[in-house]
Amino acid sequence: MGRLSGKRAIVTGAGSGIGRATTQLFAKEGASVLAVDLNATGLNETCAGLETDIEGTVETMTADVGNENQVASFVERCVTNLGGIDVIYANAGISGGAVPLFEQTPEQWQEILRINLIGPFLAVKHAGKHMASQGSGSIICTASVAGIRANAGGSPYSASKAGVISLVQTVSNQLSGTGVRINAICPGLIETGMTKPIFDGARSRGNEDRIGQLNPTKRYGVPQEIANMALFLASDEASYVNGQAIPVDGGLSSTHPFVPPRAS
Repeated sequence: MGRLSGKRAIVTGAGSGIGRATTQLFAKEGASVLAVDLNATGLNETCAGLETDIEGTVETMTADVGNENQVASFVERCVTNLGGIDVIYANAGISGGAVPLFEQTPEQWQEILRINLIGPFLAVKHAGKHMASQGSGSIICTASVAGIRANAGGSPYSASKAGVISLVQTVSNQLSGTGVRINAICPGLIETGMTKPIFDGARSRGNEDRIGQLNPTKRYGVPQEIANMALFLASDEASYVNGQAIPVDGGLSSTHPFVPPRAS
């Protein structure tokens, strides 16, 4: 029996990176998973990478996590096709790129907040209602160490992730007594499609060995390490973990060290 045997789960951003690793791990541990992403090709690749002897199942759906009608649709599909919903991992997000402060626009902020913060809110609103009715459930959101302290991301991205942490803390109390738990994972530097420019740049300069050097573990992370935390939070093993923002960052957020840029 897997750690998620019998559970019905939704994972967003499932077409790559952390979402792909989590979808595959949840299915391996026995969950019936609805994998959601805008990128149908990515979803197909996620399914192609499944182990052949998994206990669970995976079906896919393309959707925009910042669109309420589409969120309601994939939550309803999970309830209808899988028989209910026990876990939702609101993982999909965008970085917005490295746009200098004085060149940022309201439109850029609005889109980052729409995906990174309104998206998790919509997941909470629509999945949480089903969970509260059944008296149990686990909601997981991807925040970031950038939402804890400065210098781990751009200002709109960091603000969106700080908002996710506040959302988790607030909702955990608003769902008091319902049996529904909500927590956030705060990844550090993880090699995903979102962070690809950082890794590509370092490798092109021959500085790959310096990636992740600012955390005490002295390396960057991989999606599987975030998926492992998501598995714990989704499982009954985390039955007393609620309203928390948990860094998985090699120790980076213990100090958030910062190397100032050289004067030009």
